[in-house]
Amino acid sequence: MILFLILVLAAIILGIIGAVAEGLFYLLVIGIVVFAAALVYLGIHLRRSGRRGRTLR
Repeated sequence: MILFLILVLAAIILGIIGAVAEGLFYLLVIGIVVFAAALVYLGIHLRRSGRRGRTLR
């Protein structure tokens, strides 16, 4: 879960720098890609953690 938070923080920082700095639009694009990767990672992580330990008694 820490990796997800680090990826989201990096995406936000890259996005802000890419939007504010002139000529660094590619950083905004990289930030969007990193954010999408973080969401994919979170989806995989939640899917795996939801399968274990759920037994009915």
